[in-house]
Amino acid sequence: MNGELFAVLIIVFICLYGLIKKTDIFSAFNEGAKDNLKTAFDIFPSLIFLLTAVGMLRASGAIEAVADKLSFLFSAIGFPADCLPLVLIRSVSGSGALAVLDDILSKNHPDSITGRIASVMMGSTETTFYTIAVYFSAIRLKCTGRTVIPAVAADITGFVCSVLFVRLLL
Repeated sequence: MNGELFAVLIIVFICLYGLIKKTDIFSAFNEGAKDNLKTAFDIFPSLIFLLTAVGMLRASGAIEAVADKLSFLFSAIGFPADCLPLVLIRSVSGSGALAVLDDILSKNHPDSITGRIASVMMGSTETTFYTIAVYFSAIRLKCTGRTVIPAVAADITGFVCSVLFVRLLL
């Protein structure tokens, strides 16, 4: 079943369910849309900050400079140096990480070990700081300490296991 048909079936199901339950579907939709617009307005400053910070880091070359400085250390343990910029930006920006992945795959063949490791990293890690900023600002929670440490540990685990499993399964 293709995606468009599935979306239409879900919409039809929701409408039929609302009719059976005698719910004013239009009012419920408007109320939900109004709540979502309030949430979007609340998280907008966090999104602007993150997008600006990522843009500045990429434009300044800071990510590549840090990756160049750390590449000898990571190469010694079998971590591809080309994947370091991905490690540095993945937790902050999904679109920035996609751009870095595109750079990696254009320099290295997608079936190369570096291309495979980078692809597995993209699939097994999350835009942690972006997600925390969006969700915590939506509920107006300021203290993120108990969330950040395990989330970063999960990302590090994803990065390390990406290298280990790709090398193991080749």
